[in-house]
Amino acid sequence: MKLSQAAALLLLGAIWGASFSFINIAVQALHPLFLMFLRVLLAGLVLAGVAHFRQRQQPQKMTLQLKTHWRHYLLVGLLNCALPFSLIAFSELRISVSVAAILNSTTPLFTAVIAASWVGEKLNGRKVTGLLLGVMGVIVLVGGGPVALSGATAVGVVASLLGAMSYGAGAVYAARHMKHLPPLTASMVQLLSAAVILAIPAAFQIPANWPGTAVWLSLLALSLLSTCVAYLIFYALLQNVGASRTTSVTFLVPVFGTLWGILFFRESLTGGMLLGMGTILASVGLVIGLKLGRPARQALSTTESTR
Repeated sequence: MKLSQAAALLLLGAIWGASFSFINIAVQALHPLFLMFLRVLLAGLVLAGVAHFRQRQQPQKMTLQLKTHWRHYLLVGLLNCALPFSLIAFSELRISVSVAAILNSTTPLFTAVIAASWVGEKLNGRKVTGLLLGVMGVIVLVGGGPVALSGATAVGVVASLLGAMSYGAGAVYAARHMKHLPPLTASMVQLLSAAVILAIPAAFQIPANWPGTAVWLSLLALSLLSTCVAYLIFYALLQNVGASRTTSVTFLVPVFGTLWGILFFRESLTGGMLLGMGTILASVGLVIGLKLGRPARQALSTTESTR
């Protein structure tokens, strides 16, 4: 990997890690469903413009695919965007940025379990060990976090883990039903599908008061930087360094998410958090492995969910 490519990988991890901070700033004023509706709508429209400019998909062909596969697109939009985005935003009303970022790194663990149950992906001893280690990591993280465990924080933790599980389900489903689409088009379709799904529920969370400038800037950063720009970097890395190396961004996102939480929200970093994060990342390493295989590809596709 060249120095510029390594820098791009670090930048991608930093951008996706920052998405948890952007959510934290905006969710209080815009509410989870309305915030995520705006995020997916804006990002989907921008990616649609980019896809049209690159002319990767003929309009007639795209129309035919929409008529044929629209149910698959809606379900992927639900599992890969609408549901996990909203759950993570909801969780950040109750838990810290850093804890949410670390919990989200359990996505490949859920992906492995769902792939085993849905498509018969074998769970060997290494993966089972990784899954058990991941459970231990979550327990250590929650128990050793800076905030005492209460009903509210427990709800936030569960919501964050359910978001990671939804990413895993969306990854496995997309791997089976969206292979016919170019990556950029698939991203656009799932984002716009999520916007359709969230439109009506979000209407009930329109804020009564006009949010401040920081909220709108965070929304723009979440949609344009953490979604659109991150996609372009992600696809460039896939093309130039391969999927196995690009998968390593899974390990960078919680590190940067925690770093931004400490720098910008003055969150404390405890020994329990470090131990929990290290345990979870070690478990992810066991589950996805160092060599590229189907589980690695599925874990990788979860990163396409634009955290």
